[in-house]
Amino acid sequence: MSAEVKQFQVDLRGVVDLLSRHIYSSPRVYLRELLQNARDAITARREVDGAGGRITITPFTDDSGEFVLRDDGIGLTATEVADLLATVGRSSKRDIFDMPRSDYLGQFGIGLLSCFMVADTIIIRSRSARGGASVEWTGSSDGTFQVVELDEELPIGTSVHLVPRFDADELLRPAAVRELATTFGEFLPVRVTIDTPAGEIDITHPAPFLSSDPEQAVRYGRELLGASPLDVIELSEPATGTRGLAYVLPFAPPPGARQATRMYLGRMLLSERVDDVLPEWAFFVRAVIDSTGLAPTASRESLVEDAALERVREQLGAGIRRWVLELGLTEPHRLAQFVAVHEVGLKSLVRHDEELAAFITRWLTLETTHGTMRIGDLVDRFPHVRFAATVDEFRQVAGISPASEVLVNGGYLYDADLVRLLPELYPEVTVEKVDVAGELDRLDPPPLDDREAAVALESRAGGVLTASGCSVVVRSIDRPDLAGLYVADPEVLRSIDRRRTRGVTGSLWSGVLDRIDSSAAAARDDDLSARLCLNWSNRVVRALVRVQDDAVFDRTVQLLYIQALLAGHHPLSDADRALMTSALSDLVSLSAGIEGDAISFDSL
Repeated sequence: MSAEVKQFQVDLRGVVDLLSRHIYSSPRVYLRELLQNARDAITARREVDGAGGRITITPFTDDSGEFVLRDDGIGLTATEVADLLATVGRSSKRDIFDMPRSDYLGQFGIGLLSCFMVADTIIIRSRSARGGASVEWTGSSDGTFQVVELDEELPIGTSVHLVPRFDADELLRPAAVRELATTFGEFLPVRVTIDTPAGEIDITHPAPFLSSDPEQAVRYGRELLGASPLDVIELSEPATGTRGLAYVLPFAPPPGARQATRMYLGRMLLSERVDDVLPEWAFFVRAVIDSTGLAPTASRESLVEDAALERVREQLGAGIRRWVLELGLTEPHRLAQFVAVHEVGLKSLVRHDEELAAFITRWLTLETTHGTMRIGDLVDRFPHVRFAATVDEFRQVAGISPASEVLVNGGYLYDADLVRLLPELYPEVTVEKVDVAGELDRLDPPPLDDREAAVALESRAGGVLTASGCSVVVRSIDRPDLAGLYVADPEVLRSIDRRRTRGVTGSLWSGVLDRIDSSAAAARDDDLSARLCLNWSNRVVRALVRVQDDAVFDRTVQLLYIQALLAGHHPLSDADRALMTSALSDLVSLSAGIEGDAISFDSL
């Protein structure tokens, strides 16, 4: 039967370009769209006569000459084909992609256009379960189409025939078709088979993440993560038909990694990595979710941000939070294992989730002057918690912190914020931020009878270290084994770093660093220098007062300065290393001279 050739009412080439460049991420989605159309058609037929339930794919080969996808769904009448043409041939591109995809024809029409990314010609043959003649629709990428009623009686359902373009034929061949069909449709609730020379291959099977068998769920999680999950959390939001599993990662994800969910809609894969289904703080799980009530975007590769998605995110997040709380009550040893793996991320999490913070904080750890401690033990033992905001300050203050008190290192990621949060979580706990200068002021000066000798030692030792930019103070520290402590607040350390940098940079950056130093000095009332705090309780320091030989005195002070730098984990500059070498060498020489005998290695 002849048919009139008609023109689409839209620039079809422009639509295909829009699809391939801006809507769909890849031409690979053509098969996903065809599977979705076929599945919707089967669902529609089951509502009519209860029949239908199979999709058959025949890949393109050189012998067959075409790709064919058949379904035994509702099919199309001649009138519905006309409506389909109205869908794909609307008056503007905007109308096509603003159109809701909630009905079968809307889904079919928009999904059909994706085939133009892999073929120049699409042929649809169909017969409706509601009766009527068989019809054939042929559309071309040049913007023309034709419709004919067929004399032959086709099986109820629809078949889509594609002759691939020269640059897309690999996507329609058996290997790619099997891979794509498995990726997108392996869990569809209809039977999907692929015709091969060796017979049919059935690619569909039950979804293990929707199974009641725990072993299947764990096995699937192991395949998903590449390792056995720490635990499996069941997730559900009945109002939108959303359910699935969250696998607790057995390893810490990379810093800055966002939570990612493998998302299915009606068991059809939407995306491998959807980042807005779970709350952002749920970084420690990888979820696999299926939903029948969430809406996809036009590309069917992400979800529409609406009230339904917000509710799902809230309810699934509550399920994960509940798992953490119950684990602590029933299996605290497993919670400790979980915290050990994800501690840094959990420290970030508790700043934003008050309910979880109230419970999980007790299991987090902090570095203190009494060793690494769980926060629960810390607040039980010390109602007053002192902390240093940086690692450098902690290392300096730790050396003079009384044993009866606790000092926390707040210099690691999130630790200072976590300590500041403690009074909100534990009202009986108070928190105090310390600084180097304040801690030095807390130290007692030497006894009154020794004050004159101590002041003289400060002056004499300070003169030795003038070239190193370090002043000297003498204090009594209740640690006789500690000879000296290098003390510098953060601004002083930054100034020292700038001086070191000036030595290895050109004139331009040296000038910039000079101006920074000048501005910093003008903004401070005190002297911008480091200090060597000598401990009057140490016998070496007290002995220095009686040293009359200037060379021995100078070298000893220099070595105490280097020792304090190393004890505080401060890097040595080239000048510091040279000072250490010369001081050691001179002391050895002086020692040999005092003994009065030349060193004889033969006598050793």
